[in-house]
Amino acid sequence: LPNIAETDCQLGAASSEALSKARQEAESGGYVFPANRDEILAKARKERKLRVLSGLSTPAIKPMIAAFKKKYPFIDTYVEEIEGTDAYQRFLLELKAGISKWDTNYIPYDNYKAFLPYQMRFDILGMAGVGMLTVPSKMVDPVNRSTVSANTVANVAVYNRKMIAEEKVPSRWEDFLKLEFKGRKFMAEIRPSSVAALVPAWGLEATLEYARKLAAQEPSWVRGGTRAITALQAGEFALGLAVQASSIKRLQARDPAYVVGYKIVEPEPIRAISRIDGVLRAAEHPYAALLWVEFQASPEAQKILEEHGPFQTSIFTPGSAVEKETRGKKLSEVDWQYIARLDEYEAKIVEAYGFPTAK
Repeated sequence: LPNIAETDCQLGAASSEALSKARQEAESGGYVFPANRDEILAKARKERKLRVLSGLSTPAIKPMIAAFKKKYPFIDTYVEEIEGTDAYQRFLLELKAGISKWDTNYIPYDNYKAFLPYQMRFDILGMAGVGMLTVPSKMVDPVNRSTVSANTVANVAVYNRKMIAEEKVPSRWEDFLKLEFKGRKFMAEIRPSSVAALVPAWGLEATLEYARKLAAQEPSWVRGGTRAITALQAGEFALGLAVQASSIKRLQARDPAYVVGYKIVEPEPIRAISRIDGVLRAAEHPYAALLWVEFQASPEAQKILEEHGPFQTSIFTPGSAVEKETRGKKLSEVDWQYIARLDEYEAKIVEAYGFPTAK
């Protein structure tokens, strides 16, 4: 029989060797890599504070803070929501001016590259790889290594259940190009994030061709999923091209009449990488911030998202609503290799739509 104490010692040595190697590689690449988890906790204790600018939905913020403080009671935590393109651009200007007061920040998926230079170069991927941080590797940017996405956005077709039968709702995106849907018969968003999310499955050129044909259908162009959902509820339209499934889930939870329904259309556009968090380079409390970013990927945090932000958990969390409902479906998955180019795809799709532009 093997000597158990000797085996444990060998495993510990192997783990220590892997940690040392990972740290050397990280530091040679210009990344920050603490000696061990105890160092992270000790530095977070000294910092004592945390200021988070978050993309979490408002209902999820309070329980998320409570769960985090239960785990780390020594960190005074304040979280504020940021939402909307205008707010993201104002914050980016603050970062450029060096006047940010935040420790962690939400990074908009369609402006990812612009925010990257302001993130602290923690090697989160490397730390997760040696067990220093508990974050699934697929949630971490494999190239930049310092940002985490613990959130997925799924886009679905939406319809007014009193105005159109489910079997008549398109099952493929190409079905929206049928003659019966021409001429303001459905709504489509001016901001084409859902159409851009078809690039992984179709390729860029096929997606642009689809965009041209979609514009020729003369849909009713709307700005934002909220406007589309409101129009469906009011009976202004029977059908919408694509809305975030989480928005419909929230509506259905409040609406006993269940007027607005949704249908998964394949290939389903999935932004597997959506709400992205990072520790700011200018953070006053970087190690407390690192613990917060890690916590977002934890089972506790994912459960809170499931309860308070339905259909916003990560597809990389086994058993989550989005993982279960998309299981076995054909997906168009926007992962880390696509996320940095999503703004480029959206710009080309808008051009394909043929909207007027400023000269």
